[in-house]
Amino acid sequence: MVRVLVYLAVFACLAFGAVWLADRPGEISVIWQGYRVDTSVAIGAIGVVVLAFLVLLVWAVIRFVFGLPSAFSLSSRARRRARGFEAVSRGMVAIGAGDPIAAGRYTGEARRFVPNEPLTLLLEAQTAQLTGNRAQAEAAFKAMLDRSETRVLGLRGLFVEAKRRGDMPAARAFADDAVRRSPSLAWANDALLDFHTNAGDWQAARTAVERRAALRLADKAEARRQRAVLLAAEALEARDREPERALAAALEAVKLAPGLTPAAALAGRMLSERGDVRKASKLLETAWREAPHPDVASAYLDVRPGDSAFDRLNRAQTLSKLRPADPESVLALAGAAIQAREFQKARETLKPLLAGGPSVRACLLMAELEEAEHGAAGKVREWLARATRAPHDAAWVADGLVSDHWMPVSPITGRLDAFVWTVPPATLGSPPQALDDVLADLDDSTKLIEVKPESVTLSEPAATAASKEEPKPEPPPAPPASKPAGEPMASAETKPSDPEVSPARPAPAGEAGAGPAAAAVREAAPPKPVIFPVSHAPDDPGPDEEQPPEPKKSGFRLFS
Repeated sequence: MVRVLVYLAVFACLAFGAVWLADRPGEISVIWQGYRVDTSVAIGAIGVVVLAFLVLLVWAVIRFVFGLPSAFSLSSRARRRARGFEAVSRGMVAIGAGDPIAAGRYTGEARRFVPNEPLTLLLEAQTAQLTGNRAQAEAAFKAMLDRSETRVLGLRGLFVEAKRRGDMPAARAFADDAVRRSPSLAWANDALLDFHTNAGDWQAARTAVERRAALRLADKAEARRQRAVLLAAEALEARDREPERALAAALEAVKLAPGLTPAAALAGRMLSERGDVRKASKLLETAWREAPHPDVASAYLDVRPGDSAFDRLNRAQTLSKLRPADPESVLALAGAAIQAREFQKARETLKPLLAGGPSVRACLLMAELEEAEHGAAGKVREWLARATRAPHDAAWVADGLVSDHWMPVSPITGRLDAFVWTVPPATLGSPPQALDDVLADLDDSTKLIEVKPESVTLSEPAATAASKEEPKPEPPPAPPASKPAGEPMASAETKPSDPEVSPARPAPAGEAGAGPAAAAVREAAPPKPVIFPVSHAPDDPGPDEEQPPEPKKSGFRLFS
């Protein structure tokens, strides 16, 4: 619209000038070299315009003729530049596709047409990395250091190459140089943080974390958590040497992250050692609400040294009220009840965990309960055997590593705050313990005898039930009372060709399967002797019910 208005304004001015000249006629006389030319003013004006146009036309022709060589040179450079950038583009695509042959070809073209371009150096370096030529890649990255626009890129390339060959001091020097030249580089700040944490320099690591937060390379929540982890690591390291500094660092870590278990447990124990029981209890209760953990429970139960077992039980009940549905509350309360010899309360507390498939710690608590309440060695061995097959409890897990203790840095990858309190994934699907596995875990003093298959009658439903029964396997009957102690019992029907009965060895745990494949193998294989344990092991209290009668001479049955 503006162009149209300008065009109309110019046209109006020209029309006004033409009308003005027409209204004011005049004559022009030109005398030059003895010639006289007489014309009107209008014709003279038109002649001046035509003469100016001709002069401009001649000047343009002269410039075109004299500028032909430079024009040809410029066109050639433009074509070479275009071909060079096309080679760079295709070379990058070839690198992305993992084609080293095409990448090398396009790198040669780019080096021939645009040798001084920064992208050519980048293409050359990445092609060398793709082909495994580390020396050529480092040479290309070092060439980038001579240019201001590619200096940081060259430092990153040299940093990566130094890490690949394991030269950590050189890698750290490149990262330091990159941060000094460009403080907002995320990769350089992350690298320096990793170097500080792996070296155990917690104060320098906290400085790096604060710099990353100031540059907005990490959000505020992540920065607070990392500062808390570094403070906790510093407190654990300085606990024995500088207790005052350790307590201050632990309290600051708990302030930044109340659910950080190591810091909370350490601060609670150190406060209780100083006699500040109220502050320690409040701190540990807050940590328990955020993240229940056995270390927090242990520190809370021991917050006042010298307390009785009933006082510890009362504090365990306080923790249980804070998180009533958490398994850690159940385990802490049950353990305190066993120590206070409140056995019925311990059983009632553990009942929900036992109904859903007990974990290792639940089985161990049940074994401790049986030993403390009844002294039943058989029950204790049963729960200990179940603990070997039970799903594991939560533990500190980081990068596939399971640890009993928290660490600020993963020993696998060097990542800060990598450990998480969770159930290891590999143990989530642990199979339930079979009856034969329990029997295989009995004490070596358990006496076993061997009976021929013809003398044992075992129905299929009973066998299935026996293989699946897990908590309390029914004990087999005792040997006849007429036999002397320590004499092995043989089958009542013994043919002259039968071998003598000898003490048998326990069956391997893998032979106790009741699946279809095992059943097919047993049907195809010849009959094997059935091995079963004697009713009373030397340290087994045995069943409470009445002993079965003496078997008849015609045979012996495992189940009546």
